[in-house]
Amino acid sequence: MTGTTVADVMAELASLEDPRAREVNGRHGDDHGVNLGSLRALAKRLKTQPDLARELWQTDDSAARLVAILICRPKAFTRTELDAMLRAARTPKVHDWLVNYVVKKSPHGEELRVVWSADPDPVVASAGWALTTERVAKNPDGLDLTELLDVIEAGMKDAPDRLQWAMNHCLAQIGIEHPDHRARALDIGERLQVLKDYPTPPNCTSPYAPVWITEMVRRRTDPVGKGRLHDR
Repeated sequence: MTGTTVADVMAELASLEDPRAREVNGRHGDDHGVNLGSLRALAKRLKTQPDLARELWQTDDSAARLVAILICRPKAFTRTELDAMLRAARTPKVHDWLVNYVVKKSPHGEELRVVWSADPDPVVASAGWALTTERVAKNPDGLDLTELLDVIEAGMKDAPDRLQWAMNHCLAQIGIEHPDHRARALDIGERLQVLKDYPTPPNCTSPYAPVWITEMVRRRTDPVGKGRLHDR
């Protein structure tokens, strides 16, 4: 679909508007009414189009920005551009997809992880913690896990929602992946009680760190009958 314009994409997104999807998305803080499956199908037809992606991002429309993320070339963005995009990502889904589908594939990801983790804006800081969680699981060499647990222990209980969620995920990942730190991760989770009462559907794993850690470790030794992880 080369030659597709921003107007073409916006018109198709408008045709995909679904009141029910808008209602569901709205409950999660997102402000668009396009089913994500339909949105992904549109992006698949468009394929990679970096110039169009940049133009779609500039519309400030959440659905258009999600398409932009899916059709962009992650390594084409500078660190400055990614920082500006993250700070402009107004809704949770745009924020999450930008971090997971673009920043994690960028050569600037590690540098941004360090900068964002210390940012005074809790939403920006949550992106840094998401990148740290990725490193805890996949590339922990060079990370001070004891220091990370110190920071989590001191700050997670009173952190704003998105930052608290990201720190809790990091806590759980440390406990799951690193047996030497598991007892302390479980202890922190049990004492802070963060997300203990989070509503979790049947057959899903609670995001409460002690339950999450225990269940994931169990699955690795006894994978029979494993259910789905929670979904925020």
